[in-house]
Amino acid sequence: MNLKLTFLSFTSSFCLLFSCYGIAQENSEVQYEQVSDSIFYKDKYGLTLSLDLSRIGQSFWDDNYQGLEIGADYRFSENLYIAGELGNEQATFNNQNILNESDGSYIKIGVNYNVYDNWIGMQNLIYVGFRYGFAAYSQDLKNYRIYTTDDYFPPDIRDDGRSFGNLTASWIEFQAGLRVNIFDNFYLGAHVQLKNMITTTEIPNYDNLYVPGFRRTFDNSSIGAGWGYSISYLIPIYSKMKTQAANN
Repeated sequence: MNLKLTFLSFTSSFCLLFSCYGIAQENSEVQYEQVSDSIFYKDKYGLTLSLDLSRIGQSFWDDNYQGLEIGADYRFSENLYIAGELGNEQATFNNQNILNESDGSYIKIGVNYNVYDNWIGMQNLIYVGFRYGFAAYSQDLKNYRIYTTDDYFPPDIRDDGRSFGNLTASWIEFQAGLRVNIFDNFYLGAHVQLKNMITTTEIPNYDNLYVPGFRRTFDNSSIGAGWGYSISYLIPIYSKMKTQAANN
């Protein structure tokens, strides 16, 4: 727990430190031309590739988890981005009554909309987004404990070893986040997610305990949540000339 808190604290401080540095650098390096009472400058359009740092961090400090997620978005218009994520997760659900392992891959496709009005030459984002997610995975029931309120006999643990393959799930997901330029075309970002499960493969006499991409599921609710930190790199493809009044 201390390692997790330390990692989150370090990442948050790192993002805050370099966001200030990135803003200052953008302001100092931007090249623009002032003609009469207007300023003309180039606005970058391209493909941004991202790596989720939170899943990599959890893979190091949590023995029950291994995961990797890469993301990409393409700037379609001034504030609209076509976005998606692709990932793989292996997670162990382990409590006193059951030991279960889930393993699979997922894809999420959708859009982000930037609500932040950048200064000249800056390309930071504060965005809201929507995703459709789909996962293909398997579950392995390692063992389970027969529930009883009688403590006289020792625990009755059954090593069942059953596997459930060819499972699928789909969901919709709303995202909100930010992405800050730290230097050149590198960015740091953070986001939160609110999810609603649409479909899952039914398992006779068993539950889908963990869905890759959606994460932990619950019997009495289709709602899920998540968060993440990321580092990104923008691959500029072309630029558009923009103009702004000099007194703005």
